[in-house]
Amino acid sequence: MHMVKAGVMEDIYAHNNHIAQHVREYMMERNIYTINVMGAPGTGKTTSLENLMKYMKSKIYVIEGDIESDIDTERLRKQHVSAAQINTFGACHLDAPLVHNAIHAMDFSQPGILFIENVGNLVCPAEMVIGENIKLLIVSVTDGSDKPYKYPLAFEKADIILLNKIDLAPYLDFDEDFFMKGLRHLNKKAPVFKVSGKTGEGYQEAAEWIEKAAEEKLTHPGEYDDEHHHHE
Repeated sequence: MHMVKAGVMEDIYAHNNHIAQHVREYMMERNIYTINVMGAPGTGKTTSLENLMKYMKSKIYVIEGDIESDIDTERLRKQHVSAAQINTFGACHLDAPLVHNAIHAMDFSQPGILFIENVGNLVCPAEMVIGENIKLLIVSVTDGSDKPYKYPLAFEKADIILLNKIDLAPYLDFDEDFFMKGLRHLNKKAPVFKVSGKTGEGYQEAAEWIEKAAEEKLTHPGEYDDEHHHHE
């Protein structure tokens, strides 16, 4: 029974990775740099995207992933952002087939950066590639300083991390040293930017890092089928 289950899961991941590889190649052919945005519900993912965009020169595209509603997509469209909606209707994360369908319905008229805001969840989104170049993890001081210990995969796979709501830190029992110790045990390389969605603090530096990564086509290695055949 366990062997059958393992085989089914392997097939699901292999199928997903194959389509994710196609998504990434499709986007790179159009000179679109793709970022998988992960974070818990309410951590400030959409607010962070809004703040990052203020400091970015690149053309920005967004795909919003939610279980239900298009509140965030409409919020971005009001700011004249090219945004598309994916609703999973119960699934706790986006997968490559969903993203594949969404990008083929979008008009990437100019080179730029695509942010794919995944479903609010610190577990499932880290398990599946969706065609991204890098993963952006957003956590907040209100989430608690124990999150790297409880949800290690998201922190391990992140290429850049935003620690949001830093303006609230004086009012909370957030242990930054404990947080960073857990994070660095899992991930020694990802830069961590302390930001505030309310005040805008820290986003300029994060935006500059992202634009440089896009310019250099920085890509998280080894997560796709036949990775060695598909180097940019």
